[in-house]
Amino acid sequence: MSKLLDNVCGELQRLPGIGRRTAMRLAMHILKMEPEVVDSLSQSIARFRHDIRYCRSCNNLSDGDLCPICSDTRRDGSVICVVEQVQDLMSIENTGQYRGMYHVLGGVISPMQGIGPSDLKIDLLCDKLLTGTIKEVIVAISTSVEGETTLFYILSRLKAFPDVRVTTIARGIGFGDELEYVDELTITHALMNRREVARE
Repeated sequence: MSKLLDNVCGELQRLPGIGRRTAMRLAMHILKMEPEVVDSLSQSIARFRHDIRYCRSCNNLSDGDLCPICSDTRRDGSVICVVEQVQDLMSIENTGQYRGMYHVLGGVISPMQGIGPSDLKIDLLCDKLLTGTIKEVIVAISTSVEGETTLFYILSRLKAFPDVRVTTIARGIGFGDELEYVDELTITHALMNRREVARE
């Protein structure tokens, strides 16, 4: 096999979910593309990796200091939906049913992977609540063991804000499901049927 083809396949296999056969198929597809299209693709990937930032307010992906959601004055700034990853934020946005703000944790607590509370953006969330403008926090994280551990920790931190209503999305989403892969109708129902969380 060509060394160049072997190198491309090896690089493509670094991506999640890409095995040897899929890498080969993608490489052969790239070979059939016009050279300028391939150049544009590779430049876009390089620019994305080097120039992307995280919103200083919500930790979403951004081209500048604030993401488009945080810059949108038409959104309800009194409600924050807490999600694990940017992909979860996008899944909720795709429903078109939520018009509040977001807070991206950047993961969940997972001792097995060496991720503790200090590795997540929980302090940033608490800083927002200190402003006194937040009326509700919706916790929309996975129902995995790590997700439940993270929920428990967040609830313990939110006890310091008794005037803030804390809800979780309804559990129409199955235990262990990743929010990123749940269909939009299920997410919509889960948001609409969220419940308040006891913090005793």
